[in-house]
Amino acid sequence: MIEQSLLLRQINPAFVQNGFAIRLAFRPTKKDEKRLSVSDGSQITPEEAWKRYTKLLGYRSVGVLGVAVGECESCLLTVQAAPVDGQPDHMEIDFSALTTGGDVDRAAKKLCRQANARGWLYVERYF
Repeated sequence: MIEQSLLLRQINPAFVQNGFAIRLAFRPTKKDEKRLSVSDGSQITPEEAWKRYTKLLGYRSVGVLGVAVGECESCLLTVQAAPVDGQPDHMEIDFSALTTGGDVDRAAKKLCRQANARGWLYVERYF
């Protein structure tokens, strides 16, 4: 992937305040095992990714934000393809190189800030 390639992140309604995502939307939870699920924006549109995530898979998302591969790399995060059944565009942002919770928080905050600055790539309805 090239640095400018966009990675599409579904945003849970609990992680939106005043129309903007909060850093928790870009911070892996314990169950994520330091990997954050995203879709490869060169393989699927934000709207298609949102429809699959909400309508087909049944998860909650108010919309899609994006971060570039290069933005991840600037936070010492790696990005790798991780296709799963029915989602050949599935990728993961790997936070495992970050050793402290503070480092993870700082990276999540930076990704969130960059995604919010880019703006919503797809939103179900405006806030």
